[in-house]
Amino acid sequence: MKLIIQIPCLNEAATLPIALGDLPKQIPGIDVIETLIIDDGSRDDTVAVARAHGVHHVVGFRSNQGLAKAFMLGIQAGLERGADIIVNTDADNQYCGEDIAKLVRPILEGRADLVIGARPIEQIQHFSTIKKILQRLGSWVVRRVSNTDVADAPSGFRAMSREVALVLNVFSDYTYTLETIIQAGQKNLRVSSVPVRVNGDLRPSRLVRSIGSYVRRSVLTMLRIFIVYRPLRFFLSASLLPVLGGLGLGVRFLVFFVQGGGAGHVQSLILAAVLLLVAFQTMLLAILADLQSVNRRLLEDLQQRERARRADAGVGPSAAQHERPSERPRDWATSA
Repeated sequence: MKLIIQIPCLNEAATLPIALGDLPKQIPGIDVIETLIIDDGSRDDTVAVARAHGVHHVVGFRSNQGLAKAFMLGIQAGLERGADIIVNTDADNQYCGEDIAKLVRPILEGRADLVIGARPIEQIQHFSTIKKILQRLGSWVVRRVSNTDVADAPSGFRAMSREVALVLNVFSDYTYTLETIIQAGQKNLRVSSVPVRVNGDLRPSRLVRSIGSYVRRSVLTMLRIFIVYRPLRFFLSASLLPVLGGLGLGVRFLVFFVQGGGAGHVQSLILAAVLLLVAFQTMLLAILADLQSVNRRLLEDLQQRERARRADAGVGPSAAQHERPSERPRDWATSA
């Protein structure tokens, strides 16, 4: 059983040694443990530091592509390198490396396919009150959409089986955390949570540059989740307001019309017709969006087969296409 621990990095030369030093060297039930660094266009000595500390694999982009793309590149690279289980953690040592054993245990025992580390949110001192509320809200949204009971959906500390890694596909450029859980839930994969510990804050969050930005991005991410994964429910729900408004104004006009005062309330009739027309068009959009989601699922099935083929062959597009001309170490895209 081979475990690959992947760590997305962006200018993490200062904190990466601490995170690497905290990783377990042996885990019961795991035969081989390897580390994989995804360099997301770092301009410091992240790659050199990784190699100096014995990282097994290094892949990366020429320039910064964002956390979501770095995560997916790591997943593909892990599959190509024969991973049976992939664990994702952060380069800032936010999560306790010793708890990786807790993450992989449900997978080893056949009880789960995807395991999310649930942080003690209320006890994390550097999380603001607003961020804690948004963390809980995001988890609630994901539970509703994915039909899972994940306690801490935004957590990046997670373990996944090879089967899960093959089916994941992230559309967001911001983060991967919510979408991957929803996809696993919709594909009837077993998703569970385990409580994990966190370490002290070594640096400010790269995702949360300000509370306003975090709120805006979180709301947009959750809205996009509903549109992409529940299009029929989303657009039908959106059509309820104009339907109710149109019917209400229509009934109002009929009441006045029966009482002989309809001529003075033609505006209500016109507005009712406009609202009902908007509702009808929104319902049509719901049907079209639902059909498109069916096509998306078919494409995901084809993508899964192609990923499996590449993983079995041990080849893929991965990092060889993304190396920086100024830094071309011999084994940039292969095992160190």
